[in-house]
This record gives sequence, C-alpha cells and structure tokens, in this order.
Amino acid sequence: MRELEAVIAGHDLAYYQSGEPTISDHEYDKLYRELEELELKFPEEKSAHSPTQRVGNDLLESFENKPHLLPMLSIDDVFSEEELSAFWKRLEKLTGDEKIPVSIEPKIDGVAVSLVYREGKLDYALTRGDGKSGDDVTDNVKTIRGIPLTLAMETPPALMEVRGEIYIGKRDFEALNHKREEEGKALFANPRNSTAGTIKLLDSREVAKRPLSFIAHGIGSYEGVSLSSEAQFRTYLKAWNIPLNEPVFSATTFEEVWEAVNKLDQIRHELPHMTDGAVIKVESFEERQNLGVTARAPRWAAAFKFPPEQKETQIESIEVQVGRTGVLTPVANLKPVHVSGTTVSRATLHNQDEIDRKDVRVGDTVLIEKAGEIIPSVVKVLYEKRPEGAEPFKISEYLNNECPACQQPIAQEEGQVAWRCVNFSCEAKMADRLAHFASRKALDLASMGGAVSESLVARGYVKSPIELFTLDLESLGNLNLGSDENPRTYGVKNATKLINSLEKAKASIPLSRWIYGLGI
Repeated sequence: MRELEAVIAGHDLAYYQSGEPTISDHEYDKLYRELEELELKFPEEKSAHSPTQRVGNDLLESFENKPHLLPMLSIDDVFSEEELSAFWKRLEKLTGDEKIPVSIEPKIDGVAVSLVYREGKLDYALTRGDGKSGDDVTDNVKTIRGIPLTLAMETPPALMEVRGEIYIGKRDFEALNHKREEEGKALFANPRNSTAGTIKLLDSREVAKRPLSFIAHGIGSYEGVSLSSEAQFRTYLKAWNIPLNEPVFSATTFEEVWEAVNKLDQIRHELPHMTDGAVIKVESFEERQNLGVTARAPRWAAAFKFPPEQKETQIESIEVQVGRTGVLTPVANLKPVHVSGTTVSRATLHNQDEIDRKDVRVGDTVLIEKAGEIIPSVVKVLYEKRPEGAEPFKISEYLNNECPACQQPIAQEEGQVAWRCVNFSCEAKMADRLAHFASRKALDLASMGGAVSESLVARGYVKSPIELFTLDLESLGNLNLGSDENPRTYGVKNATKLINSLEKAKASIPLSRWIYGLGI
C-alpha cells in the first residue's frame, strides 16, 4: 500500500506539476483502484495521507473560520512605469543601496490560500478571508492533486506555511464550460470567478470534479532550517514537490526590472493560467524584515498591473437586460474575438448616456478590452469604419417603452441616467432579487443560483424573497428547472439543502445581512 501511494504520488507529480503524464488515464485508474481495494481489505493500514483520501465523504454544514498564523497582506499595485520607478526609489532610500536583488514573477489571477504543514503533513488550508483570518477549506484543497499531502523530505520543518493561488487553467476552463453547455447549465464568466465559487462549495466531492490547480508564490510562518532568500525558498518548494510560480526573472536595477516586466507581458498569454500583472519582490528575507510592512501591504513588494489588451471587433446587435432593481442595461453582442486569453462575444454598454457619449451603433467596429482582465467593455468606436445607414441606438425606442421581460412601462426618473422597469412584480426583477437574497454576502442559501431563482418566479412559487420561507420540501423538490417539453427536476436533495439553509438563516444570520439581502 505504501508503494502504491508513492507510485500514484509520482504520477500525480508528473501530470499536475510537469504537465507530462508518464502513463495513460486507464493505467492510472487501475493503480488507484488497486489501492482502494487494499484499503478496503486492510482498513487498519490505510494512511490518512493516501491519494484516495483527497476527496471528502461528508457534506459540511459550513466553513470554520480560523486565524492566520501571520496576516495575509495585500500587495500594493502600480500601473505605470513612473509608479514602478517611484516604488524602486523608495526601496533605494530605505535600503541605502542602488542595486537591490529582486525577483519578478507572474501575478496569478486566482484565489489566494495558505497551506499549513506541520512535521511535513498538510494540517489545514485557509482562504485569505479578511487577511487576519480565513475560511478553513482543507477538505476542498485536498482534492487538488497538485498539492502534496506530505512533503517529500526526510526531515521536514516543524511548521511550514506555503502561500499561493488556486486557479483553473485556460484549457481546463474552456473544457469545463463546454461540458456545462452540453449539460444545459449556465456558463462560468471567467476562470477567477469559477475558481472562487468552486473552492467554497460545501461538498468536496463536487470540488473534486472541477479542474483546480495550485501555484505557490510565498512563505508565511516557518519553523525549520534557516531560509535566507526567495531563491532558496523556491529550491525547497521544488524539493518538496510543491508547484511554484514560473517563469521568474532576477534583477538588481530598475532598468532590469522594467525589462523583465515587459518580457513577462509579452509571454503571459502563452502561460497555462490567467495573469494580470508582474510581482516584484526583494530577494533577501533579512532585508524584507528590515523593510517591514504598512497596515495593509509589505514595503518590499509591488504588483505591476498590465494594461488591458485591446482588440477590434464588430457590434452585431444590442439587447437590453433587466436587473433586480429594474435598471435596464444595454449589452452589445459582438463578433467573437480573442482578448486577454478568452473569447469575448458580449460587452456591457452600461446605460443610454454611455451609448450617447461614445455614439455606439449596431454595425460599428469598436475597440474592446477587459476591465481588470475580466469584464469586456467598449473602449471606443472606430467611426471611420462605420457602415452607411447605421442608426443611433435609443433604449426607449428599441423597447417601444416596454420592459422586455414583463411588457410593462419603463421610465427614466428626472436627474437619473438609468431607464427602469416600473413594474414591482416584473419576473426578471424578482428573479434577480431572489438571487441577490440568496447570495453569499446576504443569506448564503445553498443550492439556489440564478436558474433556480428564475424558475421559482416563473412557475409562481414565490413573489417575494420572504415567501421562500413558505416553501415545503415536496413542492420545492418537484420544481421544474427546464422547459415543459424538456423538464429538469430540482430534486429532493437540493430542496433539502435550501430549506436547511433557510432555517439556519432564521437562527444565525445577523440583521445587517438581511437588510443587504432585501436591497434596502
């Protein structure tokens, strides 16, 4: 059994860290099943750190909140060569040196986590949370095969806190969305959001079905052989089989730093994961200690945020969506174009004033970018490429002064930018209100996403968020999430989760979150 554990761990390393599998999936499954069978036959010999124990067996009620051993601080962002130069000059002033050894590495667009190892065994994993404490997501993290449960060394440190990012790779994200599309499920907006949602799922068996990966980029609390620099820490990470951030550049002057940042900007779209910047860190741990931290960030590091990539495309049509407060939002349907690592086919136009200011029309060729590398937006219209006969777009005229969801009147209040549906009972508004009421910052209701909210309203189950508390298990379990022609039942299991969440909310959710959830 120990031999099988080691062999499987080696194959996991080859597949998840090096990206070079040494055996087929079928051969891997045979080894895995052999270990499972031996563990059933000899349960007293089963190791808590066996590869088969990466997937949890119990549904968690909630996440326990734990304090970080050391605060998980943010890194100050800089957005231009001038701001990066100012950061460098501060380093020179604080250290008294003109040449300062630093490392430059990609800024991973994922979910920050802290992995705490004691005596070489993974003890627990926390999200960043508020920086002082985070959610215990240990069971979910154990499903990520790139994260070793045991450090590969004879004399591991008594305590080792590895900090890094959990993410979904670009290809894995595309495959995940393709699968969801085939299953008739809503598509994820981007890798970062889908990663954040996945790591907070309550059932680690569901987490195990998602293609999560991990990259280490920092050290927290540590008790072991002395570590003097970032380079030495990275050497240890490799020895421990912990995936680490690459590529990494070294520099000692600002000119070298700026050259490395530009080089990283050129190659970042070739990396298997989303990146939105370059992190510059002082190499020496002793120097970091001397430089110290501010209330929110270390003085020895900065994150240069890359300017968004811009691409040309054409607006094929404009549609109008209804939000939970009744605000009507125009959205441009675009000729698909690849921007910042993903294909973009839609972009918000925000409101009528924004459309008027940029003079956006159907058929226009526009320049688009991803705000924060995530949200597609129209930067400007290329008027010289406008087709003849393109007409100005007016929301009220396009909708004939009626809400596209309920066909009731729309209005624009005096002094307000937004057009709104004035019908309080509008199904589109109510569905969004329900989804907001169920969101994590509000009542945090399990098994209640947008599709469930829409079906509850469309099929007459509820007319307000509070009516959720009148639902019973039988009728809720029979809720049809599909069409009449192709029904898809919500199910008793999901209904039980939702009703239990509602009962828990009545008992434990503070007033502030009820007020937020109700949109007051």
